[in-house]
Amino acid sequence: MSALLPHREVGAAPLAAARPMSPNQRAWARFRRNRIGHVSLWCFVVVLVLATFAELVSNDRPLLARYNGELYFPLFKNHPETTFGGDFGTPTDWKDPLITEAFAQPGNWAAFTLNTYGPRTSNPFEAVPSPAPPSTLHWLGTDSLGQDMVARLLYGFRVSIWFAFALTLTGTAIGIAAGALQGYFGGRVDLVLQRFIEIWGAVPELYLLIIFASIFEPSLLLLLVLLSLWGWMGLSDYVRAEFLRNRSLEFVKAARALGLSNGQIIWRHVLPNSLTPVITFLPFRMSGAIVALTSLDFLGLGVPASVPSLGDLLRQGKNNLDAWWIIFPTFVVLVVTMLLLTFIGDALRDAFDTRKS
Repeated sequence: MSALLPHREVGAAPLAAARPMSPNQRAWARFRRNRIGHVSLWCFVVVLVLATFAELVSNDRPLLARYNGELYFPLFKNHPETTFGGDFGTPTDWKDPLITEAFAQPGNWAAFTLNTYGPRTSNPFEAVPSPAPPSTLHWLGTDSLGQDMVARLLYGFRVSIWFAFALTLTGTAIGIAAGALQGYFGGRVDLVLQRFIEIWGAVPELYLLIIFASIFEPSLLLLLVLLSLWGWMGLSDYVRAEFLRNRSLEFVKAARALGLSNGQIIWRHVLPNSLTPVITFLPFRMSGAIVALTSLDFLGLGVPASVPSLGDLLRQGKNNLDAWWIIFPTFVVLVVTMLLLTFIGDALRDAFDTRKS
């Protein structure tokens, strides 16, 4: 029987037991088991990276150009036409036939991006009137202003998604602060803030947006400030409930008995154990921010006309119903983005549900 036992050297340490996972590791493991949410997260990250670096994917200026033996980087600095044999001192129009012919000469070349159009590129030399249907020049056609739809969608998605990130972070920070004050201190603080939230929530947000849009010039910063004034109230209720529950637990009482201040107790002990609803609702709050910006742009109350936006494309599609290539791709981009964020939110909700092993 002894011959069947595995050989073990004298003094060898026993096999190490598997280390127990931390709560965050268990949450990540539960998130990965949700395949739809996990795949949606990576798809969203890929699309976000492409949109963030849209200038490297879709641009009307080349990444690198060589003219008369010298290298130029038009992506970072667009030289005047006179540099490349033109007649004017204005920035180079790389769709101009004169510039195109100059770089067709031997020794001269220009390396363009995959899509050779920017968000505001309008080529007056095209023969097809706008809006033009999809073709080899414009893969998804052009809008009513002759601008390439691929570029407008890519840059418009970037504006929408980063605006949603900023609005979500701002509203989340304000909501956490308000909910923490209500839930931790309770009493009069909770009563006064709750009455303030009820009164502030009754203020007509859309009317104020219309008034401010008529007074000030529309901008992303103005929209961010105005929407942040109301975007925190939905989250503060959940944070308040978590703080009310956690402030009476034993570890909080022990921290208070050790002489920690209220700020230390909130930051070190109560807040980390109250972030489950905050993290769970982040994708859904981003979806709401994208819908809000798109709706305001559709109504003409959003970003300036010079900024590419998905809402502007929807408005153009409504005004040009025969040009299906305007509204259909925009609708697909919005639907896919909402689905990805919804799947990620569902996976986060399951990941932080401690009842699931």
